[in-house]
Amino acid sequence: MSEAIFTLDAEVRTDLGKGASRRLRHADKVPAILYGGDKEPLALTLEHNKVIQAQEFEAFYSHVLTLNIGGEKVEALLKDMQRHPYKPKVTHMDFQRVVAGEALHTNVPVHFVNEDKCAAIKTQGGHAEHHVNELEITCLPKDLPEFIEVDLMNVELGQTLHLSDLKMPAGVTLVELAKGEDHDLAVVTVKAAKGGASADDAEDGEEEATEE
Repeated sequence: MSEAIFTLDAEVRTDLGKGASRRLRHADKVPAILYGGDKEPLALTLEHNKVIQAQEFEAFYSHVLTLNIGGEKVEALLKDMQRHPYKPKVTHMDFQRVVAGEALHTNVPVHFVNEDKCAAIKTQGGHAEHHVNELEITCLPKDLPEFIEVDLMNVELGQTLHLSDLKMPAGVTLVELAKGEDHDLAVVTVKAAKGGASADDAEDGEEEATEE
């Protein structure tokens, strides 16, 4: 993936207010705000076309981005993106400054892998019920992952994977799990199809057939 996707040219804007933002949108610009890092919030303007191209990539939402503000490069995370209710338009963006050595607090997507190779799904008629699509994490900027991988290869029928079962990248902490055992949330469950036999029922059936 091209690093150009994660670099956005931005201009400082001084004309503020709803009217000014409306005029920017009509000119194919996106009003934005950059905050954090012990600095004053900075009002910005970005090119709408570039934003539309970049937001098509999942990693755009969890990657450390570079804002090129009048020749000064600032690292930031996208914290919020507002969209038009029915038009394919981005109406506002919020960015948070990234400071090297200071922990980030953000959400990253979950990728479920090997679902097609899981025996409970492939041969026993089970299906995976995903309980989460993203996870809240803390880490240093250098350790920020684009996603968290959840491997379903060896998950059994009726089994649920919780936060504590996940293998986290080095330097990454799950916010919920850090709150204590009561926050060990369910991530995914492999369930039997409705009306289908459970793994225990299948075993009982095999035993009965053997006895006969």
